[in-house]
Amino acid sequence: MRIRGEVFWQWADPSLHHRTHDETLSDGTHIDVQVRLSRAGNTQMFIGVYAASGMALHEEAFDSRPGESMTRALAWGVGRARRIATDTQPKFDKVACSQ
Repeated sequence: MRIRGEVFWQWADPSLHHRTHDETLSDGTHIDVQVRLSRAGNTQMFIGVYAASGMALHEEAFDSRPGESMTRALAWGVGRARRIATDTQPKFDKVACSQ
């Protein structure tokens, strides 16, 4: 079970349509990438990286991904999550991004 951090809870809005990519890596690290369209039509993204224990290692949210479709943003986010997962030290990074 994932232990969600503050970045996720600030980003979460279950009323908005979203797409999700969940993946467990060979070392047990779990990545969660979600993209959605805001009420204004902006592509938004959440990236979470969690230890096998469920503890959040890294979370970040993007309020806007200008010029990117949900599909393209999801692909970019999955690649970023995988890179973060392989580079993350056992600490919690919380990042909120407005791009």
